[in-house]
Amino acid sequence: MASTSTASTVPSDVAAAAAAAAAAAAKPKRVRTGCLTCRERHLKCDEGIPDCQNCKKSNRECKRGVRLNFIDTTIRTPPITPPTEEWDVNFLDESREIASEYRGGLSRYAALGPDADVIAKEEPAFDFSEAMIQAPVLAHQQLPSQQPFPQATMDGYPPPIPMQEQGQDPHQRHGSVNSDSTFSSHTIGATSVSSYNNKQTLTPPSETRETLTDSEELLFMQVFVEEVGIWMDSMDPYKHFSRLLPFDSLQEPMLLNAFLACGARHLILVNPAYQENKALHYYDSATRILLRQLQNPYRDTVICATTAVILNVYEIMCERALQRMNHIAGARALIKECGWNAQTTGVGGACFWLNVGMELLSCLHFNWQVAWNPDDWGLDMDFSRPTGPGREEIWTYRIMWILAKVANFRASTTPRLSDPPQDHMRIHSRYEEWKRLKDWCDAWDSSIPRTMQPLGRLYPYQQPSKSLFPEVWLVKRATVVARMFYHTALIVLAQTNPMMVMNQQDMQDMQEMQMHNARECCGIIAHVKDRGVASVALRSIHHAGECLVNRAEQEEVLTIVNKIHKETGWRIQFVIDDLIKKWGWNEHNFDQQEQQMPTIMAQQPSMVGQPSYTSQFQQQTQSISSSLPPAPPIKSMPPMPKAGMVNPVLAKADFSQPVHPYQSYYVAPNHHPAGQNQFNHY
Repeated sequence: MASTSTASTVPSDVAAAAAAAAAAAAKPKRVRTGCLTCRERHLKCDEGIPDCQNCKKSNRECKRGVRLNFIDTTIRTPPITPPTEEWDVNFLDESREIASEYRGGLSRYAALGPDADVIAKEEPAFDFSEAMIQAPVLAHQQLPSQQPFPQATMDGYPPPIPMQEQGQDPHQRHGSVNSDSTFSSHTIGATSVSSYNNKQTLTPPSETRETLTDSEELLFMQVFVEEVGIWMDSMDPYKHFSRLLPFDSLQEPMLLNAFLACGARHLILVNPAYQENKALHYYDSATRILLRQLQNPYRDTVICATTAVILNVYEIMCERALQRMNHIAGARALIKECGWNAQTTGVGGACFWLNVGMELLSCLHFNWQVAWNPDDWGLDMDFSRPTGPGREEIWTYRIMWILAKVANFRASTTPRLSDPPQDHMRIHSRYEEWKRLKDWCDAWDSSIPRTMQPLGRLYPYQQPSKSLFPEVWLVKRATVVARMFYHTALIVLAQTNPMMVMNQQDMQDMQEMQMHNARECCGIIAHVKDRGVASVALRSIHHAGECLVNRAEQEEVLTIVNKIHKETGWRIQFVIDDLIKKWGWNEHNFDQQEQQMPTIMAQQPSMVGQPSYTSQFQQQTQSISSSLPPAPPIKSMPPMPKAGMVNPVLAKADFSQPVHPYQSYYVAPNHHPAGQNQFNHY
């Protein structure tokens, strides 16, 4: 009986298994490679390519890809690894950076607190005091640590004040002095009204955007494009900084923060209603991301170098110009690491020329030799090669190369020797070099295309503006910059002709040459309406103004300098002080010049009935002084680097040096920097 019962159960089990298999076969299988659109609609996808049938019928976008759900977003302290003598281990949490690559991934994470241990360790403060010789500054500024918000901010400025603690009117207009700018009509809170607190950043480190949607960030970007980027692009035909890179910055938070920092800094300079905290915050954010990237051997070196160049501009715009020197040498070192030079196109070429141009202007002021030898720039100096219309920038680069040579020649001047025969030989050798530089200037002027020559010229008596300088009308911005470089080079050459000590006629000729080019340079600057040439104009008029001896012309130069201050907000008091000292303005000289003014006015009938330049200048100076905050007291000043030396700020700006910029952060890239050049498609 038992065997019969057992045998009868076997067919029933087989029948049940067959029924289950049939039911499973009838049940629809889950599609693993279907489109995301069908998965959202809970429909079976036929996996058609490129569009499935369901999406075709309903006219929907057939989305493809892999959907990842971020469930576990907790932050844990990494385990402690006991140190050993042979190796060191650090844990780096990159979950936020990875999550940010997916739409909405970063929003799943809570805001970082001040005690969040995301980075393995806090980076030490960075100082350039050991990396290079100090320039004439108060002190080097420390770079921010990699914590989300440093409690102690830079330059002694207070930390950002939360919005609830600030009593500013949120509807206050910024009231920029540049009333013709498009951003001047924006109605938002002044920079003192902060919309963030100490526990969050305005721009997440890895968040990408399609457009700027924050009104304050939009304002800062507009200010950068219209007021800062235009002079950064003064020698760039493609206008990378004002027209192209702002779009790339939407995908690169490091770049975006650098742009916003410069825009906020400009508003601080032109309007005292804006405070430091926002500009410092964006500067800190960009610097922090840059330092983090410099530790990554797989970083994008192009973006890092471009960001450092922009942060260099921010530091130059600071009130105490060279007190911040964190990125000045770093930008030069990163440019060299990328292999950028005069032959580089795209954003690399734009960064190179902006960087060497800023160094050249500084060396002209401090009488230093440029650290990057012009012979190593790789510039084509063959004037016989045709360049064609629209290529004026190549001639701007060439006159900049000549001016750099002239600056090195002036800085290498040595005192006369006690031995007359040797001194005579040295003077003749110097004169041969001087003549070669002068011939280059003459060859440049005779070889430039017609589009770089003046389109119009008016003498002072023909002008309705009553200026004492000729009106020289140059059309293109690069042409204006080139002509200012040209006249500045001739002014410096006229001041450094070694034969003047031996020949009285040569001295008289050089004085005439110096005066002619000084008035031509002042005439260009006095009538130019393009704010994009302000950086070069301020340095050129400084050199040209020192040559003038006519009191009325000197006063007009001061008026021009104050006009540049109004448009840019740059601190120009050092220029005024240098000019007044050079002119020898004192009580006796002032009275003597005032007695000569009727004669001067008689010689210039077009100025009769016009207000005095002296009174205009005094009124402008008083109005400017009343709006500026008091300068902080200077406790101590490092010794001024002597003239004639190689630029001490950039002398060691090379990662091949044993002591180099970003010493505590820099890790050499494991790829050739020239291979990453995605911006060079412009």
